[in-house]
Amino acid sequence: YLIKPFSARELLARVRTHMELARERRAWETELERRVEERTAELAATAERLARENERREATERRLGAQLQRMGTLDHITRAVAERQDLRSILQVVIANVEQSLPAGACWIGLAGPQTQALSSGGELRYEPDLERCPVALPPPLAGRGLRSLVIAPLRVDADVLGALVAGRREPGGFDDADCEFLRQLSEHVALAVRQGQLRESLQAAYDDLSRSQQAALQRERLSALGQMASGIAHDINNAISPPTLYLETLLRSDAGLSAQARQYLQLALRSMEDVASTVARMREFYRQRETEQAFAPVDLNALVGQIVELTRARWSDMPQQRGIVITASTELSARLPCAAGVESEIREALTNLVFNAVDAMPEGGALLIRTGAEGPLPFLEVADTGIGMDEDTRRRCLEPFFTTKGERGTGLGLAMVYGAVKRHSADIHIDSAPGAGTRIRITFPVSKADSDNVSRDEASAFVCPPLRILLIDDDPLVLKSLKDALEAEGHAITAANDSRDGVDRFRAALAADPFAVVVTDLGMPHLDGRGVARAVKEASPVTPVILLTGWGQSHDRSGGLPPGVDRVLGKPPKLRELRETLGWCVSRSS
Repeated sequence: YLIKPFSARELLARVRTHMELARERRAWETELERRVEERTAELAATAERLARENERREATERRLGAQLQRMGTLDHITRAVAERQDLRSILQVVIANVEQSLPAGACWIGLAGPQTQALSSGGELRYEPDLERCPVALPPPLAGRGLRSLVIAPLRVDADVLGALVAGRREPGGFDDADCEFLRQLSEHVALAVRQGQLRESLQAAYDDLSRSQQAALQRERLSALGQMASGIAHDINNAISPPTLYLETLLRSDAGLSAQARQYLQLALRSMEDVASTVARMREFYRQRETEQAFAPVDLNALVGQIVELTRARWSDMPQQRGIVITASTELSARLPCAAGVESEIREALTNLVFNAVDAMPEGGALLIRTGAEGPLPFLEVADTGIGMDEDTRRRCLEPFFTTKGERGTGLGLAMVYGAVKRHSADIHIDSAPGAGTRIRITFPVSKADSDNVSRDEASAFVCPPLRILLIDDDPLVLKSLKDALEAEGHAITAANDSRDGVDRFRAALAADPFAVVVTDLGMPHLDGRGVARAVKEASPVTPVILLTGWGQSHDRSGGLPPGVDRVLGKPPKLRELRETLGWCVSRSS
């Protein structure tokens, strides 16, 4: 190669060119380094920003997950609450879910009460992050469980605070805002469920009261129907048995030549007539309260039990033994038993019915127990058997008239008549029975109290009754004749009238010459009844006593007193002793 020499000027120019190129390269490199540093800083900032955004996204996802979990828990609790009816199970479901799903170390729900009011005072959600710094009086279920933080959410419906939901954790500051918001929302749902449960319980209580009222009204209607039906029958029966009753009494009193056996038979027949009259009277008054004229007397329940055991022996001993069945009867009598206030014959019949029912409940034999005792100051009678017992429906209906489980063998009136006697005596009856476990029926009576205001029977019978001129009025010829014969045997002068209007005319006609001392009239008569006769007699002679005979009972006005113009009321069949006492009372009052 041939080296071309350079001139100094060319060489200098070339050096300058190379120096310029070197400066440009260094400037480019510096710019490149600057740009690289800027890009690196931008990339680092972007990476940092992306990291922060990722952290925020992850935190948001965690919050959303926790919120979804709480919403799911809230939905689960709401569904579980909606599936339940009673308030207690609703609260148990809420507490269990809060403790497991929130989770909480302890949860408690209190309804309205002094402690709950203290916790929920103000009606707003309350958060205590550290109970050591701010102590709270915890309810007993939460005390002693080591709780350090507490959320109290009131159960509010509108302006009413029904209670409080309390959740606690064992670490201080254990609840965040999301937990508090969840408990606040949950408390709103629980409050609505509590209100709904309370309304349901109130509705159920009202329905139960209505059912009991309907049953009581139905029972009263049945008793009323039975009493009204029996009242009509009673009048005819009492009229039918009045003549033989009066003739039997007259024979027993006036015929001294009767043999002992004849007298015994007549007394038995008379007692049977009186029992018929008593039975009819009880059926007639089945649905009514006891009449004021029929005063209670002290009844020795222990003595009554002894009578019943003997009177019913054939039913519980002899008749079952004929079929190879053994029923053992025993008594447990209280040594110091107060007397019951009542009518002995009615209590006797009620106890007899209870014994018969007990025997019927032991078709294969068993044990019968009759007890007396006292519940506090009140005496009671109790009949227990080891028979077949009753299910709940039978036990509830057994006192209804005409209800029976004996088929054609039963009338459904035995326990119904017992119930009627219980009501008339203002007593209480309790029935304890179960299938296969026998039955125990207890009747608790009021204690007898002496009534010094009533005139005793001995005092009434002490009146001396001279022969009287008496007007008898009755549309039944047999009753009229038997009354006339009986009173004439007592020495009285009797004028009988088969028509009430004719009787009033005879009374008025006799006033001028020989007035009647007493008028005895029947109640139920055509054209003019006994009340009308009494009014007519009092209008003509206010001082003449009027005695009313009736087969419908002795209370005939709404106040329960005597009808206007009537001085005394006697039931049919009339007893000679009662007639003598009443006539003696009339004489003593007019003298």
